[in-house]
Amino acid sequence: MDVFHVTDLNGNKLTDESVISYIEQSLETTYPDRSKEFNGLTALELTGTDRVGLLSEVFAVLADLQCNVVDAKVWTHNGRIASLIYVKDCNSGSPIEDSQQIDRIEARLRNVLKGDNDIRSAKTSVSMAVTHTERRLHQMMFADRDYERKPILQHRADSPVVTVQNWVEKGYSVVNVQCKDRTKLLFDIVCTLTDMQYVVFHGTINTAEDKAYLEFYIRHTDGTPISWEPERHRVIQCLQAAIERRASEGIRLELCASDRQGLLADVTRTFRENALNVTRAEISTSRDMALNVFHVTDANGNPADPKIIEAVRQKIGLENLKVKELPLIYHQEAEREEQAVGVGGAVLLSLGSLVRRNLYNLGLIKSYS
Repeated sequence: MDVFHVTDLNGNKLTDESVISYIEQSLETTYPDRSKEFNGLTALELTGTDRVGLLSEVFAVLADLQCNVVDAKVWTHNGRIASLIYVKDCNSGSPIEDSQQIDRIEARLRNVLKGDNDIRSAKTSVSMAVTHTERRLHQMMFADRDYERKPILQHRADSPVVTVQNWVEKGYSVVNVQCKDRTKLLFDIVCTLTDMQYVVFHGTINTAEDKAYLEFYIRHTDGTPISWEPERHRVIQCLQAAIERRASEGIRLELCASDRQGLLADVTRTFRENALNVTRAEISTSRDMALNVFHVTDANGNPADPKIIEAVRQKIGLENLKVKELPLIYHQEAEREEQAVGVGGAVLLSLGSLVRRNLYNLGLIKSYS
């Protein structure tokens, strides 16, 4: 049996019955149907060298080609960028299926991604397939080998600490991770291990204040542990990269405005004109509203000047673009921590049958009985 102690993003007890019901249904579903979410959309996959203003150029090209961005996620890490953008034709509202139009989109986006210095590694592709967006972003950055690259922009100092040792008697490799706690941390680590062809047999997770301590017992899909030093080093690099990709660097800006053609191009152009670099973005639409989140820094990866942020808000609209701090889940009052029944701030997890079944549902592991 597996036990999870969970809270909402603010560290409070879950009380929303709809959320609890959704979790229960997700755990019980063998093959979750995600096709409805992106049904009728065309997926664009982009990878290349990150630079200030790149997103502005990408969204300007899409607007010029009459592509309406419905949903998108953008990650940056070690000077690289990966994005999965879901679009539809502005005029018909249908997915883009014309082969000549697809070729035009790919060619123009590839030219944008290449810039002056990224002739070989810039990649674009168009797909009609439905996929798990965040897992696909991990796969794209893994294939791009972002974990081997040195960062161009300044990055945070509190890098995750990862160690890998072998437990010879039991035939396991033991992976230990210490890093700042955040949502979806477990997902990011397990996705990476799975894509590297490892199977997680057991695991323990412990959280204390803003820190997370994770331990996994893994083997290759062929049942063997990690056997040589370069492989051990690669696992450490890849796990560090997987944790850092989703790290929220910079100021979080939330845009809520009426959706229109060219909105993203205009907003990101304003960022570029004020030398703001987008380190992460989540684009979504609900009916006729655009609901977007941007994490921005200055051009060198440092915190942006508040005066510049205010000038950007004035340009875009004070009511539309707001500075939003991340949920404060790490600075709880001592009384609340003491009220945690039987857990003392710790979250313990055994990855047995339930976890294996649900990781299997996501396509993260094969069926092992």
